[in-house]
Amino acid sequence: MKKKISQIYKIKKKYINKSQKYLNKKNKTINISGRAISKRTMKKNTFINVQDIKGNIQILINYNIFKDQYKKIIKNIKLGDIILIKGKICKTNIGELTIKCKKIKNLVKIKIPYPDKFNKIKNKETKYRKRYLDLIINEKTRKTFLKRIKLIKLIRKYLHKKKYSEVETPMLHNIPGGANAKPFKTFHNSLNTKMYLRIAPELYLKQLIIGGFTKIFELNRNFRNEGISTLHNPEFSMIEIYQTNVDYKNMMYLLENMITYLIKNINLNIKKIIYKKKTINFNRPYKKITLKKIIYKHHRKYCKNINKINNIHFLIKLCRKLNLNTQNIKNKDEIIIKIFEETIQKKIIQPTFITQYPKSISPLAKENKKNNKITDRFELFINGYEIANGFTELNNYKEQRIRFKKQILKNKKYNKNEEFYYDKEYIEALKYGLPPTSGVGMGIDRLIMLLTNNNNIKDVIFFPTLKKI
Repeated sequence: MKKKISQIYKIKKKYINKSQKYLNKKNKTINISGRAISKRTMKKNTFINVQDIKGNIQILINYNIFKDQYKKIIKNIKLGDIILIKGKICKTNIGELTIKCKKIKNLVKIKIPYPDKFNKIKNKETKYRKRYLDLIINEKTRKTFLKRIKLIKLIRKYLHKKKYSEVETPMLHNIPGGANAKPFKTFHNSLNTKMYLRIAPELYLKQLIIGGFTKIFELNRNFRNEGISTLHNPEFSMIEIYQTNVDYKNMMYLLENMITYLIKNINLNIKKIIYKKKTINFNRPYKKITLKKIIYKHHRKYCKNINKINNIHFLIKLCRKLNLNTQNIKNKDEIIIKIFEETIQKKIIQPTFITQYPKSISPLAKENKKNNKITDRFELFINGYEIANGFTELNNYKEQRIRFKKQILKNKKYNKNEEFYYDKEYIEALKYGLPPTSGVGMGIDRLIMLLTNNNNIKDVIFFPTLKKI
């Protein structure tokens, strides 16, 4: 057989709408390879469906071609076997595109009984632990991950067109930094030192901006030693984007343009998606509202004046009315976030930018010029998920050092047994001057959940983190 193997989806795309007369005239012989997923015999014809990652096609094994070898060939092919076929493209009497075999070879024989399409994997745990089997059996799984691959290619394509340079930064850090999360700890034997899997690449990326880059991004893995849920996996994919001489509003504009571009290209030029029976519209511009305004809007029944949201006593009373526990919270800004996260966030279905986050919970963001209690920061929410977080970067090294120290004191208050650091190397780098810069980080996995109509992050990660058995 020839070495060139055709991809099934390309054959179908090229010939699916052609007539038998056209196929006879072309008299095209091709080679394909794939897994046998179904088999049926009708008198002197056996039909086998052969599948690869992007599609499947019917092959026909006819007695008149193989004669005495026919029964042996049919018996030898079991469901799940990987076979190589050489044959002519044709159509059956009912018009199904088919390859009429001239030669067939069993490349790999399956050793474990193959669950056919009527015996699908019902146990979710098995789906995640045996992803290879899930990919073989489940068409929805294959479509999900093909869409994931396409989406990541489109993100890179979009940013390369916008002249952003893709860079790589370390995944092993000397100290944890770049986000307020619990790290995974490890140990470097040669250096005889503790190290940490990265929480976020932010501080390294901004050092590259200090070094002279003006438009950069990194699409890679982050690791956070925290809970596992339908929205959280300890190892996850994220993209961070940085640009000089723009503010956070420019990053909002970039993000909504990029997401709309992704939706159009992944969704056949349609700017709407259906997610769990809800229609989500990605027409620009996305809604923009401040954190305090959205709390006022949702709780106007209790809050007659938006300025009351600045009063901690009012906020504590509001929490009581909303049945929220504030026993261990004495910080006004933390109460505001608690009210938003527990009573409002899940109700945000359409793409919405929430802006003006408090400075006390935004240690890397630049404060607002008109109000030094808030920052030029936003978060993007879709269907109740936080999808992205961005801000104008704080570039004053003295202020950054103060914020780091305050964050460490706050963290130690709640986590007395943990070690906390501020990044002296980053402070040193800031002394050389970080140009006016803005950045945004976006969770890839959650966006893919939306675009593939999945409600569990495990369904969009090839090998999610699972408990050892």
